[in-house]
Amino acid sequence: MPTLAAIRAGKTVLLANKESLVTCGRLFMEAVQQSGARLLPVDSEHNAIFQSMPETIQQHLGYADLARNGVSSILLTGSGGPFRETAVAELAAMTPDQACRHPNWSMGRKISVDSATMMNKGLEYIEARWLFNASAQQMEVLIHPQSVIHSMVRYQDGSVLAQLGGAGYAHADRPYHGLAAATEFRR
Repeated sequence: MPTLAAIRAGKTVLLANKESLVTCGRLFMEAVQQSGARLLPVDSEHNAIFQSMPETIQQHLGYADLARNGVSSILLTGSGGPFRETAVAELAAMTPDQACRHPNWSMGRKISVDSATMMNKGLEYIEARWLFNASAQQMEVLIHPQSVIHSMVRYQDGSVLAQLGGAGYAHADRPYHGLAAATEFRR
């Protein structure tokens, strides 16, 4: 697996997929800790969380203690998709074509169905738990139909930091800020 090989080699890895951590989270995060590699999340929700975290957590993804660094919880947001207002009794009759009619953006067929069924949010939840060493009690998932808030971090002092942007995927290649911006990337 190329991503794991890069981590074991101590490289900085721009993580753009959730499957690596969903399927092999412990293996990946142990390799990060042992090799000194850095993971920088690219996916909008996880990038938003990363940008809202203290630098200590950014530097020690996967094994920093959230509570010791003042973080109370991570809040993932989701639009609720095309079935957000659908009655539970009607869900069994929904078709894949209906699932692909997302109210906020157009995506590929598989990700559209995964998003409509909230399966994608479940995978993002697992990814966030591995990336940020979060317990189930430190994770929340909120329905946010406007898709403006990508994710939030709640601090122990009651403050909340959020990364906001327009709905859609145009922001996926936005620059990193803070610590990540100082990282030198080589091909």
